[in-house]
Amino acid sequence: AFLSWLDAQTPVKGSRLDKAVIYIRNRKDSLMTYLEDGRCSLSNNLSENAIRPITVGRKNWLFCDSVDGANASAICFTMIEMAKAYDLNVYKYLNFLLEKRPNARTAQKELEKLAPWNEEVQKMFARKMK
Repeated sequence: AFLSWLDAQTPVKGSRLDKAVIYIRNRKDSLMTYLEDGRCSLSNNLSENAIRPITVGRKNWLFCDSVDGANASAICFTMIEMAKAYDLNVYKYLNFLLEKRPNARTAQKELEKLAPWNEEVQKMFARKMK
């Protein structure tokens, strides 16, 4: 019903409604996915909010001093956001990582034991319910 309504629209060329109709027509496949699966979110607000601190801090990163410093910052921010995504106590999880000090020579199996999706890590650092 909605798509037939959309197809019947003939707004004034160049108007705001015309731009909106063109936008939706060009994204019809994505819209259908949203309509077919109620678990899909029409908004990306959760993603936007998750990266907001990184976006706000962008100017501060001009002072990373080197490519290696920028890469180190990116790794740190990634680990923080992954800990948040897995609902871990970020402070305790980062302390754990710093104690273990993984590096380029750390075996893949050892890295898996440190990953935020590892069940043992999740048990140790799960954020407590209030």
